[in-house]
Amino acid sequence: MKKTVATFKEAKINNEKLSMVTAYDYSMAKIVDEGGIDGILVGDSLGMVTLGYENTLAVTIDDMIHHTKAVSRGANNALVVADMPFLSYHISIEESIRNAGRLIKEGNAHAVKLEGGRDVIDKVEGIVKAQIPVMGHIGLTPQSINMFGGFKVQGKTIEQIQNLIDDAKCLEEAGVFAIVLECIPEKVSKIITESVSIPTIGIGAGKYCDGQILVINDMLGMYSDFTPKFVKQYKNLKEDINEAINNYIKDIKTGAFPEEKHSFNIDEQILDKLNK
Repeated sequence: MKKTVATFKEAKINNEKLSMVTAYDYSMAKIVDEGGIDGILVGDSLGMVTLGYENTLAVTIDDMIHHTKAVSRGANNALVVADMPFLSYHISIEESIRNAGRLIKEGNAHAVKLEGGRDVIDKVEGIVKAQIPVMGHIGLTPQSINMFGGFKVQGKTIEQIQNLIDDAKCLEEAGVFAIVLECIPEKVSKIITESVSIPTIGIGAGKYCDGQILVINDMLGMYSDFTPKFVKQYKNLKEDINEAINNYIKDIKTGAFPEEKHSFNIDEQILDKLNK
């Protein structure tokens, strides 16, 4: 069944846990969609995972549109959410709406996600008024890495906790349909989740969130530059791929590949005529 923003809201009401992954291309989107995932986030983490950047800050709106289009072609049932990258919603409400609209029109996303709380409420409200569904994102917001001084857990002081609760409530009032909680202590996430009527999607935020999200490359062991503490690795495909590549190289060198079944034949009479 096709998943929508209404599906996500109903899941919260019915106490049904939501599942999401972050993916960046057609082939992977098709696989996880067929597996029954509720939502696919086309994350600006593609900057590190797919493009090899140091962080997410260099990712452009055109990068996001390019990858969102690919994911959308592979996802027939999952809700596709596209990240709004750094500086695509920071300058003005008008530009924020325009960039969000491009992700919907050109990227075929069903919704957009942007980072921040009360500081981006005017942008969220503008995008929602333009009839574009918005997913919020608070806690560790990677686009603010330079302000945080690195990838650090958020919500460890009374002031930080209260700010996160206030941000979540303001985002709900502004019209977001869900909120990502990243790198927040489990019990703080529980408080936030109970404070809003929209679903919370956790990543490094514990079991009390209404759903969970992981980067597919992390959970399958395909991205080894850095593995966060909160990642559960369900497979180690890097080892499997390395083994396959080694066997491929060996088969080429020994002549074991390609075999006759991998090759195309031609009528010998045609070759006889060529030689005459």
